[in-house]
Parts: sequence; structure tokens; C-alpha cells
Amino acid sequence: MNIDVKPKSSEVSQTAFRTAMLDPSTPAPEGLVNPDGLQAEKRFDVYRNNVAHSLATALAEGFPVLVKLLGEEFFRQMALVYLRIHPPSSQMMMHYGAAIPQFLVGFPGTVHLKYLPDVAKLELALRRAYHAGDSEAIDPVKLTALSQADLMDARLTLAPAVEILRSDFPALSIWEYNMQDGPSPVMSPEDILISRKGFDPIAQRLPMGGATFVEALLKGSTFGTALGLATSEVADFDLTITLGALFAGHAIIKIDRG
Repeated sequence: MNIDVKPKSSEVSQTAFRTAMLDPSTPAPEGLVNPDGLQAEKRFDVYRNNVAHSLATALAEGFPVLVKLLGEEFFRQMALVYLRIHPPSSQMMMHYGAAIPQFLVGFPGTVHLKYLPDVAKLELALRRAYHAGDSEAIDPVKLTALSQADLMDARLTLAPAVEILRSDFPALSIWEYNMQDGPSPVMSPEDILISRKGFDPIAQRLPMGGATFVEALLKGSTFGTALGLATSEVADFDLTITLGALFAGHAIIKIDRG
């Protein structure tokens, strides 16, 4: 629905318009009028409701597990509060909701669900992975064919979609339980590798030390340095499982030898 803005004595302030758009308790901005010159209260209310509904829907689509955990009605009411505090800062709506994890920490009705922020972080990471730049994974043979010395000196470039999420809770297990009919989560920490295979974002659990290893690679450390950091953290660090996850996630896209 179009709203004709015809100033009476002054221009309609963009700040006032934006504030009123996101707060239903605020009246239509002064100077916002219908074609007949009367204040456009009703038209503005309809427009405001449509905008709020669209933003709440975008959040619900971006956080399907949160919707399941909280219930659709509660989530939508929460979304209306969120969008007033965190209005979109970009027209790229696929990125909307970045502040949800921190928002959940203090929102009434969710503060006792300590795992929710990490579940939200995982959903955001999977969304970022989906929209990350394209890349082509190396053939694993190129890595396994290196001599031990060359391997230790090598630097691995990881795909733009790759992220690490360290959670004090079973964030991935909770996600799998709700999205893939996985087993009931056991309350224990999980380190998670997020990547993308083709067009499909994927999340995998890493063994202890795996997150440290991958984070070091992301920072540009050599394979040997990353391995040293992981084994200093966990003496029996399982490199085989960690590399298997990287290969399965098409995460390694380049090898630089020394």
C-alpha cells in the first residue's frame, strides 16, 4: 500500500518515520498525510503491520530450530521486540538476525535456556556458509601424497564457508534432533565445523583439539604449527578424524608448500 507524504509545515523526518515504523505505540509521523490532506494514521498502521510481519517472517525462516524450540507464537512475539531494537541495517535480508544470539541471553522467557544462543549461532553460521563465496575442494590425494616434512611446512587454505563454533552445549545435536530426527541430545560441549559441500551447508562435530587445529589453519598457521597446538591441548588428538571432516566438508581448497 502506497502512502503519499505531503508535508504540512515541515518535511517528514526519516528518523521519526523509521522510529514510528518499528514501534506500534508511536503515532504516525507528523506531516504524513493521505491524498486528501488528512493525517494518514490508518494507512500507516497497515503499512507498519505489514513491515513487522515481513521482518518477523524473515527471522522465523532464518531460525527454524529456534522456532521449534520456542514455539511459533512465542518466537513471533519475540521477533517483534527484536526488530524494534535491531532494525535491518542492510537490504540483504539473508543476513538479518545477526544479533539474535546475544538478544536471547537476556530476553524474558529464554534466559533459562542457556543453549539457545549457541543454537542460534549455528543457524547463523549455516546461513553464512550457504551465502559464502564458491570454491573448489582439492583432491585429498594431494595432501596425503606430501612427504612428512613438506606436510608440516604446508599452509592449507580453507573455503570461505568454513567456520568453527565452540559450544558449551550440544548445539549440533539439538539442531540435528529438530531438523533431521537425530537422537536426543546429551548435555555436553561440542566443537563444530561448518562448511559447504556444493550448495549444501553442513555441520560436523570435531574431536577434542580439532577446533584448535582448524582455527590455526584459518589464521594461516602451517600444518605443523596447527598440529602442535592441537596436541599440546589434547595429547591424543585425533588428526585422522579431523582431516576426514575437512575432506568431507570440501573445506580444503589450496595447499601452499613452505
